[in-house]
Amino acid sequence: MPANPFEDPDESYLVLCNQRGQRSLWPSRLPVPAGWLVELPATSRARARAHVEHVWPDVRPTTPAATASTAETLPALFERMAAKYRELLAVESESESAALTYGQLADRVNRLARRLIAGGLGPGDLVGISVPRGTDQVVAALAVTTAGAGYVPLDPGYPTALLRHMAADSGLRTLLHTGPVPVDVTGLATLNLADPDPDPYPYPDPDADPRPVGPVTDEERWRPLRAEDTAYVIYTSGSTGTPKGVVIPHAGMAALAEAQRHWIGPGPGDRVLQWASFNFDAGFWDLTLALLSGATLVLTDDRAVLPGEELRRTLIDRRISHAVLPPVALTATDPDGVLPGGVVLSTGDSCTQALVARWAPGRRMFNGYGPTEMTVGVTMAGPVRPGEPVSIGEPWPGNEVRVLDIDLRPCPPGEEGELYLVGEGEALGYLNRPALTAERFVADPYGEGGSRMYRSGDLGYLDKDGPLFFTGRADRQVKLRGFRVEPGEVEAALESCEGVRLAAVVVTGEVDSARLVAFVASGADPADGLAEELRGLLAARLPAHMVPSRVEVVESLPMTSNGKIDRRVLEERAAGSPPTEESGTAGATSGDPARVFDPSDPVAALCALAARVLEVPAVAPDDNFFDRGGHSVLAVRLSKAVRDEWGMNLPVRAIFERSTMAELGGLLTAD
Repeated sequence: MPANPFEDPDESYLVLCNQRGQRSLWPSRLPVPAGWLVELPATSRARARAHVEHVWPDVRPTTPAATASTAETLPALFERMAAKYRELLAVESESESAALTYGQLADRVNRLARRLIAGGLGPGDLVGISVPRGTDQVVAALAVTTAGAGYVPLDPGYPTALLRHMAADSGLRTLLHTGPVPVDVTGLATLNLADPDPDPYPYPDPDADPRPVGPVTDEERWRPLRAEDTAYVIYTSGSTGTPKGVVIPHAGMAALAEAQRHWIGPGPGDRVLQWASFNFDAGFWDLTLALLSGATLVLTDDRAVLPGEELRRTLIDRRISHAVLPPVALTATDPDGVLPGGVVLSTGDSCTQALVARWAPGRRMFNGYGPTEMTVGVTMAGPVRPGEPVSIGEPWPGNEVRVLDIDLRPCPPGEEGELYLVGEGEALGYLNRPALTAERFVADPYGEGGSRMYRSGDLGYLDKDGPLFFTGRADRQVKLRGFRVEPGEVEAALESCEGVRLAAVVVTGEVDSARLVAFVASGADPADGLAEELRGLLAARLPAHMVPSRVEVVESLPMTSNGKIDRRVLEERAAGSPPTEESGTAGATSGDPARVFDPSDPVAALCALAARVLEVPAVAPDDNFFDRGGHSVLAVRLSKAVRDEWGMNLPVRAIFERSTMAELGGLLTAD
């Protein structure tokens, strides 16, 4: 694994600045790329970071670039589709009354956008969206960008503390919502989309039609919308314990749409499933795949897209032709009868040959790659075929991938290096994190003067025949069921809890069984129930996918000879048998999970089966499946185990809707 030139504590660094005012940390031993000036001479990494924090408070541009970008914005691209396909179905929810044609969707978007403009919102502002899956969510996202502002998705299901951090960190002025206001932040105005529009609502021009529905123009916005303005901010896991907001401009939207046309070719008559949440950039891919092509975006509730039989029924019943699904969903779902002659795109994690063998026959299958920092993606492979190596393909039009070594020299074909990403879809950086931006978005020695490249942290190599292959991570970041997780953030959250001296988090399992396991070193006499208490504290602060499935309290953490935590030992321990209560997992009791259904005590049998699925010693009748470490994929596995081993039925929805195992046991029925 190559070392990284930008995170060596013994390296000296320059601070470089280009004509756009962007900064880059740069190893002083390497030549300065063209178009960059030395702003701070060679110094320590800490001093270089402090300098950047001081001189570059906001990574978003406040003035136009010296050379204005000709790239089209998201509103312009959508307006073109709405005009061309005005009578075609744009969005379809489970309620027929909520289905909208392109013309109806555009009218609703433009009305709401004018409402936001009337409220003083425009380019440079950020607007929060806390709206469940559905038509209102699509309208809100398009309306915010049409007004010129950028949207920040705030999942109503996230912990309040996390939502409050995201709202405060992004400096939101307005929050769009349809249910209860999920967060209370000083100075935050709220707009309930479930309320009827005021008639007439305030409008800057008293002579104008109070309810215009035509396209919003730059003359109406507070200033013209530019390609470098923010379209959205997605918060991702951060290694320091604080989530970081990735700022995505409009500049990469046209290239995104072109890549979708080039490989997938969606169009009128196609039906695209909105599988991913808007809290992740994959949700934006779903939206644009449909609405920038004339296809229909098919909306569901969260339960209808759970991996497994729920997802399969949705794909069949809703006549889906195009679906973007991570490997964890593909692994848990039977492809029989699904997407006949259609398209499936695997993304978010490594796609295996086994998945290709299951899903490629009878449909076109693609494998996509790219981090949030590159406007959803950067490369595509496919159609992929069974029996062939699964690459990440080649860059989208307008993008490049550089495979570089420790000295930032191109690696020859077949040699592993770090992937540095370049293209129109490059993010502006991390909101309010200029030093981190300067470390990850660095000067590009191979591009135009003053250009940047994104240091992905991913490892890979270029095959002699051209395609790129992904081989792993250069840092500790992991993909867990398609979610990007920094174990360091979970560790930082644990170490802030009373009674924890040191914490280490590892991943165990493969694809659909992958989970986080935390080890914490406490005092000499840890409090009873500390492990379960810590899981509860994390659940109140972190998204569900970042809460460890189990926490083990230990006297001390194993160390390597150089004094670092020996994570390999912890990974082996995490992969072994789950500990008993005496070894530190709170709430555990002894007992062997039974594989045979006992009709005289169905609740006890289900508890034993759930314990095996969760990999915990025991589950009690009054336990909640998710409180014991369950998540959506494990819920699917429990439902499948009930069917496969007992010939009985336990719907996945029921596992989510019932609060205790005792209630679930009463729902077991013959299959």
